[in-house]
Amino acid sequence: MKWFAAALLPITVACTTVPPGGTPGEPPAGGGDSGFTCSAEGLQDLAGQPATSELGAEALRRSGARTLRWIRPGDAVTMDFRQDRLNVRLDSQNRVEAFDCG
Repeated sequence: MKWFAAALLPITVACTTVPPGGTPGEPPAGGGDSGFTCSAEGLQDLAGQPATSELGAEALRRSGARTLRWIRPGDAVTMDFRQDRLNVRLDSQNRVEAFDCG
C-alpha cells in the first residue's frame, strides 16, 4: 500500500496550484485571500457585444478579477466559488448576456 501512495505523490504535486512566489501547499499571502476580488458592477455596457479576447481583457481589467470564464448555453461549469474569477455568460450567438463573479 505504501508503494501506491508513493506512486500518486508526483501526480498530486503536478496538479497543485503554486501561488506567485510561493511553493505548493503554501496559502497565498493574506491568510488565503488571493488579493484579487472580482466586481461585476459597472460592466453592463459590455453586454450585447460579441465575445472577443479584447472584450475579455477589458472586462478583466475593469472587474479586478484575476481569471475569466466564458460560459456558453449548455456548458457544464463547476460550482466552486472563486472570488477572483469573472464569469462571462454568452447567448447562442456568442454575445455577452451578463457578468457575475465566482
